[in-house]
Amino acid sequence: MALPFTRWPDEFARRYREKGYWQDLPLTDILTRHAHSDATAVIDGDRTYSYRQVNQLSDNLACSLQTLGIKRGETALVQLGNVAEFYITFFALLKIGVAPVNALFSHQRNELNAYATQLKPVLLIADREHSLFASDDFVTTFVAEHDTVRVVLLRGDRGEHALDAAIDRPAENVITTPTPADEVAFFQLSGGSTGTPKLIPRTHNDYYYSIVRSNEVCGFTADTRYLCALPAAHNYPMSSPGALGVFLAQGCVVLAADPSATLCFPLIEKHRINVTALVPPAVSLWLQAIQEWSSNASLASLRLLQVGGARLSTTLAARIPAEMGCQLQQVFGMAEGLVNYTRLDDPIERIIHTQGRPMCPDDEVWVADENGNPLPAGQVGRLMTRGPYTFRGYFNSPEHNASAFDEHGFYSSGDLIAIDEQGYITVQGREKDQINRGGEKIAAEEIENLLLRHEAVIHAALVSMEDSLLGEKSCAWLVTKTPLRAVAVRRFLREQGVAEFKLPDRVECLEALPLTPVGKVDKKQLRQWLAQRTPA
Repeated sequence: MALPFTRWPDEFARRYREKGYWQDLPLTDILTRHAHSDATAVIDGDRTYSYRQVNQLSDNLACSLQTLGIKRGETALVQLGNVAEFYITFFALLKIGVAPVNALFSHQRNELNAYATQLKPVLLIADREHSLFASDDFVTTFVAEHDTVRVVLLRGDRGEHALDAAIDRPAENVITTPTPADEVAFFQLSGGSTGTPKLIPRTHNDYYYSIVRSNEVCGFTADTRYLCALPAAHNYPMSSPGALGVFLAQGCVVLAADPSATLCFPLIEKHRINVTALVPPAVSLWLQAIQEWSSNASLASLRLLQVGGARLSTTLAARIPAEMGCQLQQVFGMAEGLVNYTRLDDPIERIIHTQGRPMCPDDEVWVADENGNPLPAGQVGRLMTRGPYTFRGYFNSPEHNASAFDEHGFYSSGDLIAIDEQGYITVQGREKDQINRGGEKIAAEEIENLLLRHEAVIHAALVSMEDSLLGEKSCAWLVTKTPLRAVAVRRFLREQGVAEFKLPDRVECLEALPLTPVGKVDKKQLRQWLAQRTPA
């Protein structure tokens, strides 16, 4: 049974096929086309896997899951970090037609429960190294609360939940049954502004095209040696072109647990990395490390540095070629679809000052004013887009879809942008109530709702504040019955099970929140107050 999702109208689907964007191939083709290759696909610490091995191990896991009764058309919740098992699991699930949602490794109880409530998975795959799964307490509670879950497999488990054993067990008569290419392959996570995490259905056709075209724009080939230092489940290091683009080109992916310079610089030198992707805060730390070490010798092999996830300042952008000795490519995209790149042959001024242009000729992108009318080139307004790899609706979210799309199927991302005469985009900010903390998106509403659970909190508002390293941090403005210290606020939120990056960086208490003329909390005023105050 096919999962419900909003399809492209027939006339659009026909056009995308006629133009060759949609090839009606399953995403598994990215791997299986190299199934007999002994070229290195993944390096994970001391472990090295060829394409032949990754394909065989994903076959093994696919067979094990079928033996456990997992069926085509069902769903899975996966939480694995930057480990080879992430890709093995992803391809195994695609091979048997099971659609996963890949939670980030930083996510905690709150996020996992939200995804499971929406998706009703039959399978949970996670890692004993994550604090939630260090014991069986959370698993027991989770399965009791989400009774659709029939099978639990954990990396690092040595008992009945052993993912490692399921991967190592030789496949016998594995039957690969990917979902049809125009059906849901898996779900991406939205960094949206509401308190409920939204799921983005990605089909084989739209996601495969995004990867193919990204490879063409970014020049990924069999010689590409890509360092994946951002969370592997993020859309950016997964498909822009990311690890999947590397696999399609038959290059090599080297995994790093985090993007710190102390970890990544030796890996770049050892494995002759020539491409990697970062968010602006990591770029700042790399540049600082180069200054402290008085050398960028470790980066000698690095040819291309992609930067995205949050807006890159022009000052930082200009330093990258000068101090790192590699080319900069700005990336501006979204898990919902649209991806923009500066081109490798663009003038340096355009690379430094813009976030690129859409990668596909059939990406329809325009700027809307507050009434939904088109704005001329150079003026700032809401980004509106549709195209062959931009989704048509969130999973089971009719109310949100009604506000996120216009009557012509154009998606409003919430980004405020300007487009110049050449089609290049500069990002000016966000319209939605969302904080971009170094590339990690925080929905203000989610944290505000959790803060209101505290017995001492009467009113709560979470707003962004500028930060030179992360771009933005968060400040919680509270009206309380009794005095409340920042450390107590953060401790309370941790107890609610939210990811660490969502905890307020600053807490301010006041007698009443300022209101707009229509009675809403005036967050513009709160941000102005922050700018006027000395740092806490």
